[in-house]
Amino acid sequence: MRKLLICTIIALCCCACNAGVKQYKLEVVKEYPHDAHAYTQGLFFDDGQLYESTGQYGQSSFRKVDLTSGKVLRELDFGRKYFGEGSVMLGGNLYILTWTNKVAFVYDASTLEYKQTYSYPREGWGLTTDGTSLIASDGSSKIYFLSPEFKLERTLNVKMNGRPLRLLNELEWIDGKIWANVYTTDMIVIINPKTGEVEGKIDCGGLLPDKLRTPDTDVLNGIAVDPQGNIYLTGKNWPRLYEVKLVKN
Repeated sequence: MRKLLICTIIALCCCACNAGVKQYKLEVVKEYPHDAHAYTQGLFFDDGQLYESTGQYGQSSFRKVDLTSGKVLRELDFGRKYFGEGSVMLGGNLYILTWTNKVAFVYDASTLEYKQTYSYPREGWGLTTDGTSLIASDGSSKIYFLSPEFKLERTLNVKMNGRPLRLLNELEWIDGKIWANVYTTDMIVIINPKTGEVEGKIDCGGLLPDKLRTPDTDVLNGIAVDPQGNIYLTGKNWPRLYEVKLVKN
């Protein structure tokens, strides 16, 4: 699944010259329980509340989650034919992408009641917002700025050290920059939303210790920032969610 030159991309991520790209590692501030059966696709806070969308056919859902306990407070489940992806709230609406179904769902943000479905012309991966536009990834080196009606506004070509950086996955808007998980890796990149240049690279290796990994544990995926600016990370089927801060190399 998603065999998009993965080996080549990992090699580029590891071997490319990093001149001009700031290097960071993580320091764990606090850890929280996370549903180890949640195949995390989208993670975000809205008005101080944590939300999460999950994937896999027959298991895709959208969840309102208690941060402290990891308990699911409310859950929307999707039909078996849908593979849920990134999610975000904007302008009183909740937007949820699907992977290859070529549709996006819209719900009322306060009630989580279904409103409508939009046609979506590409694979859905990550989704975030700058407060005006929807910002989406599709697993390529491109990021798309969309209107709330899913009209294309502009396309951002993401490059690291002059080379296209593919496999951009879950997204988060933090301090005027786009943070993106790079699928299959332990790397998060910080992207300039005007130029597409990667300005920072975060090494998340070892965030989830080996002793907590099982055969079902999958890759790092899930970035959220709370109203106080605290940053949270998790992964697909991870038993923990981490509050972290950056440490410059």
